[in-house]
Amino acid sequence: MAEKLSDFVAAREAGWNELAQLVEYARGRVQRLDAAQVRRLGSRYRQVAADLAYARRRFGADPVTGRLEVLARDARPLVYGTVERRDSVVDFITTGFWRRVAERPLFLLISAVALFGPMLVVGVWSHANPDRAAEVAQVSDLSAGIGDGQMRDPDTETMTDVGMSSSFSAQIFTNNARVALIAYAGGLTGGVLTLFSLLFNGLVIGLVGGLATAAGNGEALWRLIAPHGVLELSLIVVAGAAGLRTGWALLHPGHLTRMESLSREGRAGVEMALGAAVLLVPCGLVEGFVTPRGLSLGAALTVGIALGVAFWAMVLWRGRAPRAVAAGG
Repeated sequence: MAEKLSDFVAAREAGWNELAQLVEYARGRVQRLDAAQVRRLGSRYRQVAADLAYARRRFGADPVTGRLEVLARDARPLVYGTVERRDSVVDFITTGFWRRVAERPLFLLISAVALFGPMLVVGVWSHANPDRAAEVAQVSDLSAGIGDGQMRDPDTETMTDVGMSSSFSAQIFTNNARVALIAYAGGLTGGVLTLFSLLFNGLVIGLVGGLATAAGNGEALWRLIAPHGVLELSLIVVAGAAGLRTGWALLHPGHLTRMESLSREGRAGVEMALGAAVLLVPCGLVEGFVTPRGLSLGAALTVGIALGVAFWAMVLWRGRAPRAVAAGG
């Protein structure tokens, strides 16, 4: 039978407290630990490392796991006499970013619901009520005029000049990066601004989709947004999850102080937001150089779905954390 959390804590907490006392002693005194204390430090650290591996498997969402992570992190330099390993840029690109995205799936889910929920609801409503929706659409420059048929034609308004495409691509990237930055930075408001940003963008996209479809421009809209849209929306969800993660750390620090919690989760959030911002570059390139070529609906969907599948496949493949990884390797 699997061990209960209460039994797990009761059987091991004395050892955790002893390690915490040794760490505090070593940090707060000029003199070094004596030989007996050093042996106890090593022994207790190995116990905590093993307990942490078990807690991550059995009690991953419980604050006790965070407590053990902090304790193991603080004790490791005293045991090994080295600083924390810093991942290289290559490590971040090939593994680090993807693990950050995958390690807190609940925040990804909340972010996706906050974005796609209003998108679906408002899209259905605006398609059924185009006149009222056209009035609401004035809330944003992105949606204003869609109800009157004011939308780019993918067949007649193509763009083949490299200079124009480059400029258009840069503008798109800037706008996308701003949306992602707001979604992430909103975490510092406890996640309130993050949720508002996701809800607002979902509302605007839903309005555009519903109004364009009601006006007979549904296929044209899909041809314009599909090539870059799947990846772009995925990255906005990631940036939103980074903001929510930061906001949760601020509101619910657990055994840590708020500054410690914000420092730990804030770094993870920055890495997620930074990776998302970098991957918004290909979104801008696709929208600037591929979409204006007047792709057919089938080709547009193929490009968009392929980019989206490639992204989430990387999350599933490279984002898998090693099982039973103890702090300190």
